[in-house]
Formats: sequence, C-alpha cells, structure tokens
Amino acid sequence: MNVDIEDRRGNLPRFFTLEMLMSVLVALAGLVIIWNLVAPEANVLVLFIAGVVFTLAITVLIRLLMDPDSVRARQSNAVLQLASQTLEAMGEGLDAKSSQRICSLLLPSTAAIAVAITDDHSILGYAGYEESHNPTGAIIRTQATYATLADGKTRVLFTPEEIGFPNGAHGINAAIIVPLAVGKDVKGTLKFYYRSANHISETQKSIAVGFGQLLSTQMAASALEEQTALATKMELKMLQSQINPHFLFNTINTIASLTRTDPAQARTLLREFAKFYRSTLEDSRDLIEFQREVEQTQRYFMFELARFGEDRLELICDIQPEVNEMMVPPFLLQPLVENAVRHAMPSEGKLTIRVTGMRTGDDVIVSVIDDGNGMTQEACQNILHPSSTQGMGIAVGNVHDRICGYFGPGTRLEVESELGKGTTVRLVLVDGAIRQWHE
Repeated sequence: MNVDIEDRRGNLPRFFTLEMLMSVLVALAGLVIIWNLVAPEANVLVLFIAGVVFTLAITVLIRLLMDPDSVRARQSNAVLQLASQTLEAMGEGLDAKSSQRICSLLLPSTAAIAVAITDDHSILGYAGYEESHNPTGAIIRTQATYATLADGKTRVLFTPEEIGFPNGAHGINAAIIVPLAVGKDVKGTLKFYYRSANHISETQKSIAVGFGQLLSTQMAASALEEQTALATKMELKMLQSQINPHFLFNTINTIASLTRTDPAQARTLLREFAKFYRSTLEDSRDLIEFQREVEQTQRYFMFELARFGEDRLELICDIQPEVNEMMVPPFLLQPLVENAVRHAMPSEGKLTIRVTGMRTGDDVIVSVIDDGNGMTQEACQNILHPSSTQGMGIAVGNVHDRICGYFGPGTRLEVESELGKGTTVRLVLVDGAIRQWHE
C-alpha cells in the first residue's frame, strides 16, 4: 500500500476512506441486526435503525466500488504493483527461478489458464493448466512459439491448430505469444494460454504485450551488465545506476499513488517513464546531442519532483542554443543532478538545482549548481580521488573519465563546495562547441 506516502502529503484518497467507513458501518449494522434477530426480546426500533444504516451503507459502498474512476485507479494500482513485483523477481536476470516466479505472479491477474516463459529452445517457467507436464528445461513443442522466435512478432492465436495442438486433443484452445527481445535478437517468449478464444480481449492483449516489453527491457538491462566492451568498471557502475531498482520501485510507487489522487498526472508520468527507461538503454553507447541529454535529465527530475513535491525541489536549465547542438557521451548530466537530489537536499526547505551551459570560444562550460547541504573542503577534494568508490565519488569520477576520454587534453571536472551553502560541479569541455553533427 502507498497510504504512507499519501498520509505524509495530507491527501488521503477519497474512495479509500469512504470505502473503509462504509465497510465498518455495514459490518456493525449487520451485527446489530443478527444480534436482535437471535435475542429473546428484539428491540424493534434498534432493528429498524440498524436495517436503515445497513441498507444505506451497503448502497454507498457498492456505488463507490463501481465508480469508474475508483475502478480504474484500483486496476492501475494493481498493474503497477504487479510490475514492481515482476521487476523484483528479475533482480539478477531471467533464469529458471525468476521465470517460474513471474509466471506464478502473472497467472492470477489474467484470464489465462496457463502462463509460460521460454528461452530460444526450452521452457524456463510454467504456471497453471498441466503445469506438471511442462517442467523447467522441457523442449519447446509448439510451432507457433518457434515462429515467434524466428520473426519476433506477437501472435494472437484463436485455434489449437494455430498454436500447434491437434484439434480437440488439448484443453488449451487459444493463446497469445509475445517475443522477448534484446535489441533485434529474440531471446525467448512470454505465452498466455486460454481455454477459449472468447477469453482473449483487448485488455488481455495489452497485458501480454505490456509485460513482454517490461521483461524485454529488464533482459536488456541485465545484458548491459554482462557486456565486456564497456570501457571501465566505473562506466559499468554508472550504467547500473541508471536502472537502479530503488529508483524504479520509488517511481512505480509514486505513479501508483497518483492513479488515485491525480490520474492525469499518473498517465503523463507513465508515458515519460517508458521514454526515460527506453532512452537510458538506447543511449548507453552512442554519442548524443547535448539537448537530448538535458531532456533526459529533465525527465528523470520529473519523477523526483512527483515524489518529493514542488515545495522541496526545483530544476532550472539555462543552456545557450549553440551548446544544445554539441555532441557528448550520454549520462553526463543526470548522474550529477541525481547526486544533488540524493546528497544535497536539506532536511527542511527547498533544494534548487541549476544546470547551465555556455560557450567560451571553442570550449563549453557546463555547470550543475545546487544550494543544498554542501560539504567540507576535505570531502570535496576526495571526490575525484581514484579510491573514491562510494556515494558521489562513483558518479563524479565516472563523468570525469568519460569527458576526458572524449574531449581530450585540457578537459576537466571541477568541484567547489561550501558546507551549508551548496555545491558546484563544473565540466570544462575543450573544443566542445565545434563537436556537432557535422562530425
């Protein structure tokens, strides 16, 4: 439940409090009615009042439960919670153990009678109808699964023959098969089996495709961790930080709470979250325009703003137009802004973070300035020390290595801070102004 988050904001959802109140009234009135009916001497007036209260309370409760906004909020919250549990189950990638757990999680939330996950040749997990006949490691038997593995297309199948079963010889008569892909390579499938084709609705299709994309994204994230082509250990840590599970869970929980208090904002955040996560994976290797890096940072900050509130956080970007066209390695700004949110936010009051970018001759100076907690001079000097492997040191050192590797001699990262006053991280990018698309 996300009630704790909403309680701290003083904005308890209307349908939650009224549902609880009506439920209590229904229970109490019901007990009074039963007690009067079994008592030797029933009090007619009390019985009448209890009957009226019971009728009114149960009527209001039914209306609340059937209210479209409340129904949608509960459905959205349930899907988001399921997504959070699925992400947690995939903590170390998609293997037999996590696949079985995910199948067991997805099965009760759909109209399917069985859910299965495969790799490119065998079953990884299976839950539901004929589970004992489909153990982990069993070879894939259906032609439709092999077809999806071959072409990477989602298949909605309405007959046993389309799936690859003899007609009338199997309890499964319809299916949805979704590819699990990392980039252009199909690594496996997510399959939902149904007793009847009538059970496949647009909602079932959306659930199947949505969770297929979620699993594919997490598989891509896990694949990133295994790539030996990453330049340094610091770079790997940086990429891992972009898909930090705590950030994912906090964001999902924030959006889940907003489905009840502000559905429109929740929908906006969901769309931006999908863009953010996809861009994080796509931008892990290529050079990008600085403007795109700023947009990704602003998108990240949107989630923190939704979590903490506008009275606690503010981001101001002041970038010269010519700087926006500069080509840079990705993930230069977001780690620095994220550090400010994590380490500089005071216990009370507002943290303002300012990102500036200006041209000085052929060079570009990018600064991330906050008015937060600040740090001692000793701590400031230790940030760029090679042995700094905790907290701000990882992200700042990583950004330093990346800009020096790309922009070359003379490029540097400077950190200035004063305890209780704030911190400035300055990137001096040599010839940054002439590193544009024409390269």
